[in-house]
Amino acid sequence: MTQDERWMARYQETMRFLQENHRKPSRYVAEERDLRNWWKATKKKMNAGELKPERVVLFEKLLALAEENKHVNQYV
Repeated sequence: MTQDERWMARYQETMRFLQENHRKPSRYVAEERDLRNWWKATKKKMNAGELKPERVVLFEKLLALAEENKHVNQYV
């Protein structure tokens, strides 16, 4: 499996998680920690300009979906 295939598999797994759970992966739940670490590392690379352009487009879709499902404080 190439690096591109691994990245795409993790992307699809994270997208599926967001669609099913309507939230980002948690760092506190052991089963979700790998997805959360991938998310943070990818976002860090994107912000540093080290992410491939085609991956930036895909990751921005993921960020948009996460923003759509963002937790809203019930007391505000």
